Amino acid sequence: MPRTDNDTWDLATSVGATATMVAAGRARASIAEHPVIDDPFAQPLVAAVGVDFFTRWAAGELDSADVDIPDHPWGMQPMTDLLAVRTRFIDQFAADAAAAGIRQAVILASGLDARGYRLSWPTDMTVFEIDQPQVIEFKTRTLAELSAEPTVDLRAVPIDLRDDWPAALQQTGFDPGRPTAWTAEGLLAFLPPEAQDRLLDNITALSADGSRLVAEIFLTSENSAQIMHAATQKWYEHGLDAHIDDLWYRGERHDVATYLAEQGWHTTRTPASQLLTDASLPVPRRDDDESESYYCTATLDTH
Repeated sequence: MPRTDNDTWDLATSVGATATMVAAGRARASIAEHPVIDDPFAQPLVAAVGVDFFTRWAAGELDSADVDIPDHPWGMQPMTDLLAVRTRFIDQFAADAAAAGIRQAVILASGLDARGYRLSWPTDMTVFEIDQPQVIEFKTRTLAELSAEPTVDLRAVPIDLRDDWPAALQQTGFDPGRPTAWTAEGLLAFLPPEAQDRLLDNITALSADGSRLVAEIFLTSENSAQIMHAATQKWYEHGLDAHIDDLWYRGERHDVATYLAEQGWHTTRTPASQLLTDASLPVPRRDDDESESYYCTATLDTH
């Protein structure tokens, strides 16, 4: 079902189910023969949501040969490979920001991300997680039931990004006068073009010089939409009951790296294929005329 401006969801439906799918990919990547990440919380979080297809993938009970189209650019295994390198890349971004002296981080639309529980943070670090109230409550409760404890001063900001999240963030103790490490992982493609600009504008307005940002730029086209549609039909045939088609907003949007550069950020683009190659993982084929998704890292310097 296509997105609407005021739609709602939980972790088993619509765009919320993609957070569960992502966690399932992290869980599966963590039990690979040669894992590049270790996320011990992903599998129990997926199991707690209860989407059977994702639970079985996370636990290694489904074979990619059964649920994926052979030699297709997208599928559960290509997604899992991409999530493995994406997770490692953003983990390193967080570590580098902390090593540079940044002591507050904001994870936007945090979903089932567990960096506040599995990463080693400086003792004086504060991490803010923004997501819908029911998502925050579910993750916090489920991890508490696992006797998991945060490894950092972790502060939940339970609010929809369509609402006044900058005010809610500051009410939770965020200081816009201090440099911040911002993470927008798997988020921007699910925002309308104008909402993407507004989010980036708000981040810039809240950022002191020296702030850093990492964002995944997942470029969609009619061809990529058809590729994903074909892949998901195969998943539905094997029991996926959470419909995750047509969740991306269409329409022309600003290139994120260019948009940020115009506001004083120094940006770097890292293609997804480079991360896969560096990890010795397969790079899916791509049409010559299709733009490649990339990861934008940026540092604010307005002087």
